[in-house]
Amino acid sequence: MIPTPALEIAVLVWGLILLLAEAFAERTDKRVFAIAGISGLAVVLVASFFLAPAPPFSATGFWSFYTADPLAIFFKRFALVTTIFVLVMAIDYAPTVRLGVPGTNPQAGLGEFFTLPIFTCAGLMWMVSAIDFVMIFVSLELVTISFYVLVAFTRRRPAALEAGIKYLILSALSTGFLVYGITWIFGMTGETNLDRIGTILATQDIDHVPMLFGIALVLVALGFKIAAVPFQIWVPDVYQGAPTPVTAFLSVGSKAAGFVVLLRVLVPFLILPEVSRLLIGMAALTLIYGNFAALPQTNLKRLLGYSSIAHAGYLLMGVVALSGVAVSYYLVAYLLMTLLSFAVMILVANHSGEEIEDYAGLAKRSPFLAGAMLIGMLSLVGIPFTAGFLGKFFIFDAAIRHHETLLVAIGVITVACGFYYYLKVVRAMYWQEAPHDARPIQVSGLSRVAISLLIAGIFVFGVYPQPILNALDRAPRAAATRTSLGMPPLQRTRIQLWDLVAGTAGFHSALLPRPAGVVKQFAAVKLGSGEESAAYEHTAVVEQRGRVIGARHI
Repeated sequence: MIPTPALEIAVLVWGLILLLAEAFAERTDKRVFAIAGISGLAVVLVASFFLAPAPPFSATGFWSFYTADPLAIFFKRFALVTTIFVLVMAIDYAPTVRLGVPGTNPQAGLGEFFTLPIFTCAGLMWMVSAIDFVMIFVSLELVTISFYVLVAFTRRRPAALEAGIKYLILSALSTGFLVYGITWIFGMTGETNLDRIGTILATQDIDHVPMLFGIALVLVALGFKIAAVPFQIWVPDVYQGAPTPVTAFLSVGSKAAGFVVLLRVLVPFLILPEVSRLLIGMAALTLIYGNFAALPQTNLKRLLGYSSIAHAGYLLMGVVALSGVAVSYYLVAYLLMTLLSFAVMILVANHSGEEIEDYAGLAKRSPFLAGAMLIGMLSLVGIPFTAGFLGKFFIFDAAIRHHETLLVAIGVITVACGFYYYLKVVRAMYWQEAPHDARPIQVSGLSRVAISLLIAGIFVFGVYPQPILNALDRAPRAAATRTSLGMPPLQRTRIQLWDLVAGTAGFHSALLPRPAGVVKQFAAVKLGSGEESAAYEHTAVVEQRGRVIGARHI
């Protein structure tokens, strides 16, 4: 059996080996390193199904800031799959990279372009396992620094340089907010570990104003990473200017890891009702801005940039509704349909361009690519029997169960907007005539396989989501085990009660709204066990709109 941290170590070491080998292989076809990267990540992906059980929770040492719970394992595989598809797209994008990188060597820059995403993948895998603010910061910076280079990689293009500078400046600013927010939280609690911060908030009387200020600063930084309003201003220009595979990586991998970190960070602070109100406001603004700003767009990359903001709004609906299963499934669906759209875009842009009008008559030039883009657009809209439909279904179901009527109403209206701007691409492909000089588009065997797998995933998970749900359903049982071992009886039971309410292993199916009586009954069972019964009688349940959001020992 393989220890979980070995996955990140293997990815990092493999990236270093390829980067060093590339420096001494001037005459070798650089696409070999992309294939090697894909093969290495595939091996790590297979190895992720043969992991040793995680050790008990430790108050100190490595396992106090790193977790191997089912949520983390699931999104490690998510990061690996995303990076594999990004490297496949990078091979098709190689001619454009060569034109955008100065150098006398015909393959200048290609080796680095193929190996840097591997380091980004290692950072994403660390991010989803981080349960300590220090670990979150370090892994986040590894991901961000890699993207600094990748976004501006084709530096002969002014648009890429503009995108790189905007991403660098705004990302550095968001990092400052993150560190400053962590400082305030640490100053109030004396802890950076999320579990221990949750325990302190649930068991001690702490001034809420400084804590709210600290978590607000952290939300500013994470809002930048997930492209939530009002921290989304960088998205359209960066998405349009960056190399298309990097745009896909930003849109899928970075967003998914950002939401996992957001879910973990929010757990200790949900006892503060102001945090929920802040998230509701962010979700509503993100839904409205992302969808309405996408309506007039004529550039497909820019349209998908605003679409990414809109999808962040739907994901925030799941966060507000405390449904980690809905958020996780939606991210998987978003991976499939977004990577499919970007994979087709790269092949079309190599022959024509990135404007929607460049897709005119694509159904005649390449029926396979037109059909793939049609499926991607329909899934993004949310047509039944696609993964996009079930993703929205789970999100709206969770919001309705949580009585978020305002967000549901806004979500329904904005879904209708998506029909207009997504189907503009379909209209161009099937109802507009192709230019007279348009040539058929050739698709390589590797790209055809990758696109076919994405199409299959959209339909399979659109009618049979059970594999994803089963992978996430193990999280509730892991929560109490991880947090309760090695603690005194009183603290152990108090943390188990908090796990039942908020789930420190991550937001999962146990976080669907639960009547207060269930939590009180759980506490009563513990009272009957004879462990510190007098102390448990003073556990007060905190409710908001009839839903349990936390527990405080008084």
